[in-house]
Amino acid sequence: MVEAQSWTTRRGSNPRLESSAADQVLDIPVTPTGDLRNNNNNNNNNTAIGSILSPNVLTAVIIASWYLSNIGVLLLNKYLLSIYGYRYPIFLTMLHMLSCAIYSYAAINWLEIVPFQQILSRRQLFKIFALSAIFCFSVVCGNTSLRYLPVSFNQAIGATTPFFTAIFAFLITCKHESPHVYFALLPVVLGIVLASNSEPLFHLFGFLVCIGSTAGRALKSVVQGLLLTSDAEKLHSMNLLLYMAPMAALILLPFTLYVEGNVLAITVEKARNDSFVVFLLIGNATVAYLVNLTNFLVTKHTSALTLQVLGNAKAAVAAVVSVLIFRNPVTVMGMTGFGVTIMGVVLYSEAKKRSKVTAH
Repeated sequence: MVEAQSWTTRRGSNPRLESSAADQVLDIPVTPTGDLRNNNNNNNNNTAIGSILSPNVLTAVIIASWYLSNIGVLLLNKYLLSIYGYRYPIFLTMLHMLSCAIYSYAAINWLEIVPFQQILSRRQLFKIFALSAIFCFSVVCGNTSLRYLPVSFNQAIGATTPFFTAIFAFLITCKHESPHVYFALLPVVLGIVLASNSEPLFHLFGFLVCIGSTAGRALKSVVQGLLLTSDAEKLHSMNLLLYMAPMAALILLPFTLYVEGNVLAITVEKARNDSFVVFLLIGNATVAYLVNLTNFLVTKHTSALTLQVLGNAKAAVAAVVSVLIFRNPVTVMGMTGFGVTIMGVVLYSEAKKRSKVTAH
């Protein structure tokens, strides 16, 4: 899943129009003030945890959990869809969404990690539904691409998210960036060209759906900035996930039945013959939710900038780990292209920071 690659919080006048090379996870808006009971419970929980672990150790544990969940869901998706032979990416994405809905409900209403927020109007409900549709497209394309492409190449393509974000921001909102920002995007594209030309396991359809996933992730970031930026409609990321996940599952249900046939009966039959698939599916869906939870926790205990830097490094770590585990062949030119892409993402982040300082 994962739409796990754009994180933003409290950035400038329109905080949703930036994206990093991270997995597709929800943008983190300002958390609205909750009721006194929820705040007291959260403070008590933080105090209890803080009495066991020092702040530095707690932050390190959270960052390590974020890395493990992000890389873990990529590797599990790759194993299920490509190696194990469970070739149902739409149904797998629907399981991810159902898992996110269940775990989000438990985290908000039972554990009270964040205050619960209600949908205020039909208009807001429609906006969330629109985001859910884009979210579905991005995650399904991302999972489908893992069936045809190695994780290392998938991550290299995903690193071009800032490029598509800048394009959609210009086309939809007419937002102009400084020349330095656009110039920094050139190595992002150049690196993908180099990596594509030298990728031993290049697959055209897998490449196209991975590009679609990356573009969908960028589009969601821009559209979310347009739809949910007013103070009256801001939703905390975990509340937004609580509403988006079941909507996304409902959107995916007819598609999985039409495209993938009687997938539920096939899955049950597989489980009877090999119970390990049940463990894989439940574990995969759980880790998919942990990607969103740890994304929120890292931002809470560090900063959005730290999360962005970690996201840039995560793509390289995931690529190396996937090569070590799956032994997919790599070339010097391919690694060079991947490195150029990551360098471009770093340059883009620095150019954005300088642009903000100049504007202020």
